[in-house]
Amino acid sequence: MIRSTVARVDLGALRRNFRAIREFLGSGAAAGALATGHPPSIVAVVKANAYGHGAEAVALALEAEGARLLACADIEEGIVLRRAGVRAPILVFGALSVSDLDGLFEFSLTPTISTPSAARAVEAAAARRGVTTGYHLKIDTGMNRLGFRHDNLRRTLPELLASPHLRLDAVYTHFASADDPERTLFTDQREHFEAATRVVAELGAPGVPRHASNSAALLRDSRVWYDMVRPGLLLYGIVPPPMASTLPLEPVMSLTSRVVAVKGLRPGEGVGYGWRFTAAEPRTIAVVPAGYADGLDTRLSGRGAVLVRGVRAPIVGAVSMDMITVDVSDVPDVTPGDEVVLLGRQGPESWQQIDAREMAASIGTIPWEVVCRLGTRVERQYATS
Repeated sequence: MIRSTVARVDLGALRRNFRAIREFLGSGAAAGALATGHPPSIVAVVKANAYGHGAEAVALALEAEGARLLACADIEEGIVLRRAGVRAPILVFGALSVSDLDGLFEFSLTPTISTPSAARAVEAAAARRGVTTGYHLKIDTGMNRLGFRHDNLRRTLPELLASPHLRLDAVYTHFASADDPERTLFTDQREHFEAATRVVAELGAPGVPRHASNSAALLRDSRVWYDMVRPGLLLYGIVPPPMASTLPLEPVMSLTSRVVAVKGLRPGEGVGYGWRFTAAEPRTIAVVPAGYADGLDTRLSGRGAVLVRGVRAPIVGAVSMDMITVDVSDVPDVTPGDEVVLLGRQGPESWQQIDAREMAASIGTIPWEVVCRLGTRVERQYATS
């Protein structure tokens, strides 16, 4: 049995997006825009179930395309990838201080060390096993979440760098405002990071690879490409708002459902919980079996739209757990079984499109949330175009 609401994930588009990013990085190197003189490698970010696209299939496709390092949020996500057959190195971004560290060693995951307590815990776990474990060091340059403070490294790092069972493989930071050109924080963080890496070198670890660029930073400033970049949203064909890009990216995921009922509303009648929509004149309403349990935001009521027969139809009434209602009064001959596009293209030559940026803008959120919150009961169907 297949539910009416289905997410279709185009792994061919994903691989083409990866190639487009790689070519873009290569063109920057060819133009002499990089201090290193060579293009950075790509850390393919597949955390949060590959931004809702399905981590196992996405990670395997990216590995096949040439991704030499994948990144996830925690040890548990890394284990899922290993069990799916991923062999490439996997970087764990998240905090480790209160984690069960066995998975790092059993599944050959690369930890991020971002606090002294995490450093001691990983060192002790590696010592018990008689192994040396490579790690990436995270520097806090102003985001004030995880990371060793950039201005306190001479006090906090010597113990970590002296750990006999830990090997420093890379140093990184994370930008708080790469997508906001009006703020100087981005420049401040870049300067803090470069100063911090000089301190790391002075403390006995010169020439360690560096990375800092998320999708927005990758588009914004080639000076922060360093040795590796970490695209997430761009891989999935979405440009971080409000930024623009000439990269030939394709949305990787579409979300569709089906009309299950068509009803008429008389003037003065409403629809759904609380009658949040009341008809001022006769209207035709289509019922679609997709709701907030599938990942649709309740704020889409009265703000969002879907595509039916190539025509935009507004979402009216409350978004409930399992269904929405859309006004198809201006769509001719709607019948049960008609395809409904929530994300994606529809119509003659697919000229109509609703993408994650549009949906996010309509409800005042971000496209990351739109794709990441896609529910587990929505089947992902994979294809290679």
